[in-house]
Amino acid sequence: MKTALSIAGSDSCGGAGIQADIKTMTLNGVYAMSAITALTAQNTTGVRDIMEASPRFLEQQLDAVFEDIFPDAVKIGMVSSAELICAIAAKLRQYEARNIVVDPVMVATSGARLIQEEAIHTLTKELLPLATVVTPNVPEAEILAGMEIHTKEDMETAARKIGDSFGCAVLLKGGHSVNDANDLLYAQGTCQWFEGKRIDNPNTHGTGCTLSSAIAANLAKGFTLEQAVKRAKDYISGALAAMLDLGAGSGPMNHAFDLQGEFAKEAE
Repeated sequence: MKTALSIAGSDSCGGAGIQADIKTMTLNGVYAMSAITALTAQNTTGVRDIMEASPRFLEQQLDAVFEDIFPDAVKIGMVSSAELICAIAAKLRQYEARNIVVDPVMVATSGARLIQEEAIHTLTKELLPLATVVTPNVPEAEILAGMEIHTKEDMETAARKIGDSFGCAVLLKGGHSVNDANDLLYAQGTCQWFEGKRIDNPNTHGTGCTLSSAIAANLAKGFTLEQAVKRAKDYISGALAAMLDLGAGSGPMNHAFDLQGEFAKEAE
């Protein structure tokens, strides 16, 4: 069985972060592992508090994973400080990690700020150049590209700016009222659109975590980047289309048992 590592924050309500990553990786047919960057007190409506792991303890977690069960892919989510970012980058270089998916989590779906201002520079300097693909949403891409994004053409310009500046592929996620639910993949100088249909579902807490984790899982299984993005997008679209009610204990990332057919068969 292929393996994938999530380096991210813990979400106490289970809908995003490490918890969403583990569920998604498992349902996409890989063995999931984790290194926790921070504990958060949050739910679907907001983040109440954040308690960071120390850089040394994060390094210990990463050593424990890489020295025993080497991951076939790595997903990086919420990392709120420059010190933690540097610790992650150093360990990824040390172990020559592969198939690295960076979800540059800066603002929660609820609007809460999840990264310190000075950490953004460190993220772009230390982590993005190591990435196989970075998966910003529109507000995050505006920060990384240093421009406003209002149109499809703006998305293409921003993706090129980010990819060319940091030497990685970019999956710029649509939504946020830009270009419906279509996502743009910029890789090796070429833009490729992945069309999607906007689904009127308010339960979007953790969808970014879920998408990037599904991409990492499929890269771990040996799919190309384009294939991994397509499969991940199909997975999360199916979950959102199920219209599950978070109040009943299910969200997009928890829609395991109706969606797992294809993925479970492949994992057998």
